[in-house]
Amino acid sequence: MGDSISVLDSVIIVAYLVIVLVVGILSAGKRKMSSSRYFLAGRGLNWVLVGAALFASNISTIHLVGLAASGYNEGLVWGNFEWLASITLILLGLVFAPFYFRSKISTLPEFLEKRYGPESRSVLAFIAIIGALFVHIGMSLYAGAVVFKTFFGIDVMVSILIISLITTIYTVLGGLKAVVVTETIQTFILIAGAVMLTIIGLTVLPDNGIDSLADLKANLKPGQLNMLHTRESLKQLGDSGFESGLTWYACLLGYPILGLWYWCSDQTIVQRVLGAKSMKDAQMGPIFAGFLKLLPVFILVFPGVIAYVLFKDVIGSDANQALPVMITHLLPVGLKGIMAATLLAALMSTIAAALNSCGTLVAVDIMKRIRPKTTDAEQVRIGRISAVIVMILAIAWSTQGDKFSSIFEAINKIASAIAPPVAVVFLFGVFSKRGTRKAGFITLVTGLILGIAAFCVDFTPISGYMYLTKGLGIPFMMQAWWLFVICSILYFIVSYLTEVPSQEILDNYTWKNPLAVVAEEPFKGFMDARIWAAVLVVTLVILYIIF
Repeated sequence: MGDSISVLDSVIIVAYLVIVLVVGILSAGKRKMSSSRYFLAGRGLNWVLVGAALFASNISTIHLVGLAASGYNEGLVWGNFEWLASITLILLGLVFAPFYFRSKISTLPEFLEKRYGPESRSVLAFIAIIGALFVHIGMSLYAGAVVFKTFFGIDVMVSILIISLITTIYTVLGGLKAVVVTETIQTFILIAGAVMLTIIGLTVLPDNGIDSLADLKANLKPGQLNMLHTRESLKQLGDSGFESGLTWYACLLGYPILGLWYWCSDQTIVQRVLGAKSMKDAQMGPIFAGFLKLLPVFILVFPGVIAYVLFKDVIGSDANQALPVMITHLLPVGLKGIMAATLLAALMSTIAAALNSCGTLVAVDIMKRIRPKTTDAEQVRIGRISAVIVMILAIAWSTQGDKFSSIFEAINKIASAIAPPVAVVFLFGVFSKRGTRKAGFITLVTGLILGIAAFCVDFTPISGYMYLTKGLGIPFMMQAWWLFVICSILYFIVSYLTEVPSQEILDNYTWKNPLAVVAEEPFKGFMDARIWAAVLVVTLVILYIIF
């Protein structure tokens, strides 16, 4: 496959890289780069930019390759990660964004300091940098490099270095504005490329004797087109289906924990909301992203199902080849180049988002607190230097990508380890008037230690056996749920044994009651975020009834 790339495809890919680099640098403009402009795009992002950038910074090459592989292996059940994300994006828009926007924070750890104190801020900054380095950048680089080796025969390390260099240049020079503008362009390219591949795949099905939904189901594993599963129905999908543990109740209980961390409190993602120009933009942006998250089931997971029908003899047991094989066999010259640009778009947008957030965390949450007299220009310089250092560390970590059996599952397992304590302190931070300073700090530290321990015990290269998943029958989604329960109990025990927060903190950073989320402000007409959140929920319910 490596020598099959045409001159036209090569030209399209190179042109795309040059265009993204130029647009990224020019979008920052010639004005002097203040810390607000560098880290938060001068707080001038509208809701379309916020929503598109939330979507693009989430959808990486891991999603494109990994969700197609999951569709090939187990079917639409992995789409729950996409649809349930819409619910946590509603939480971001309605529950958390009002506090983030009103308090004019630059980082999520800064919000935690206002709610709990400086100790909690330091722990969350550490968790956020670890998440960005190990999940967002390192694994994305590896996934992208593997794809380019498959298509173009380029050495994995060479691919990693080229992609790293281009993305680092425009992120370091342009800051968040460059990241968001390039992400918005990349979102539309990404969706267009994925839609194109799905449509072409569907048009080929009749040539293979599949003319109806009944024909399609007859050529699939039982339940491969179902979103919701029991333990028994997962067994019909094979060993990988059963080990995934993606029962309907595991998704219902476990996913919101991952989502609360990832969508509502992870700096890499939420930084787009912090750069919104108005409260309406801060709230509507996540809701818009929630609508966009309905698409991946149809354009990222479903193509894997099509690949199973058309190419299972070619792909065999290596599910990660599902997307590359479809692109190679179905797309004509020229379109292959556009699809490769789509893969690059997904990869670079995720890395750029994580790099910018790491620079922000180091400059604002670490250096500014160690040296309070750090000037604005020094903060930008520190942010740029730290982004480069994080990129170098991520390149080193990305070479370990082949140690994981499934990259997409690996990322979610890492998330299951670090998400529960963060989810607890954020959720109860805005809803509980009892949550205290010490409760936040102790929950974060204890929960992180427990999460890392659970990950190590269940990770075969470290422990030699999946003691929780296979030994105790607790897959990673349920591990996230039980860690959340333990952290919640710890949080309230410590809260009731320590001093209540001041009234000023409660007034500024907690809701008066849960109903205040939707009832506190009068409705503001057609563009009210609460109306569109309700439309999104109804749409989700209808989709789940159908699938």
